Amino acid sequence: MTQFNKNKYLKPFKNWFILILVVFAVWMLFFDTNSWLIHHELNTDIEALQNEKEYYKREIIKDNKAIKKLSTEEGLEKFAREEYYMKKENEEIFIIEYEDSLKVKKDD
Repeated sequence: MTQFNKNKYLKPFKNWFILILVVFAVWMLFFDTNSWLIHHELNTDIEALQNEKEYYKREIIKDNKAIKKLSTEEGLEKFAREEYYMKKENEEIFIIEYEDSLKVKKDD
């Protein structure tokens, strides 16, 4: 027991109040149901969900613009021509592909 009294690092733990305070602080930081670790994890989850919410808000705005374009006759016709290569009667469609847009297989 004499070595315990001589060690300068263990000397504060002889006081019961400090010992109880340290045990309480460790318990509240790591082991309690409302611990700092759980709060930190929940805060990162909240931040990720808020970022996801902002992403979906931007997507909704973009989709609303696309719906607005498709609600007109000209916009719907343009979409049908570009995406599905539809045409009017007695009309021909020529699809022009540039060399840099073609997929080239390399047999090297």
